[in-house]
Amino acid sequence: MLLDEDPATLIHHTIGNFNIYPDKIAIGRINESLSTLQQARDLRIRESENALRKLSRNLQTLASQHNETIASHNSTDHASQIVELDTQKFRVAKAASDLEIEGERLEQELDSLKSCLQQLDLQGVEGDDAMKAKREAEDPTLLKLKVYRCLGIDADPNSTGSYNKATIRNAQRRDVHVVNIDTKFSRFFYANYLWQAL
Repeated sequence: MLLDEDPATLIHHTIGNFNIYPDKIAIGRINESLSTLQQARDLRIRESENALRKLSRNLQTLASQHNETIASHNSTDHASQIVELDTQKFRVAKAASDLEIEGERLEQELDSLKSCLQQLDLQGVEGDDAMKAKREAEDPTLLKLKVYRCLGIDADPNSTGSYNKATIRNAQRRDVHVVNIDTKFSRFFYANYLWQAL
């Protein structure tokens, strides 16, 4: 029977059969983990407290600025500024509308001037054939200049518009003469001189 054996021997054998060393190691690891976790929690709590203090200071600063702004705000000045800004807005809108209308008018004028320029470009410097014929029929000076040009004589006008210089080109002799026409010589003299140069 169990009771026949010595109880001290039984207890000694029982204690010897228990292996508590792995349990001690596990408990040590658990204690280390708990200590590390506690340190991490303490650190996070300190960081949160610091952030909370900083946010509280920012809140106090903003609240004081808000109170100062409200204290310095004058509703009468604000209303007058709103009215003035509305007036300026309407003036700017009217000016923009006027400028838009003026721009459209200028665009139409530009289009008409472009079409007129295109017609003039098509007609050339001297105009279309009908205009040239009409001008030549009405202006005897142009007819004379045309005859002179056909003969190789170019009349050069001065700044006042009168013709006091002639350039004579002789294609056969490959010669060019410039003659200054002066009123002290007669037209007969210049006619002879021009024929001889030709």
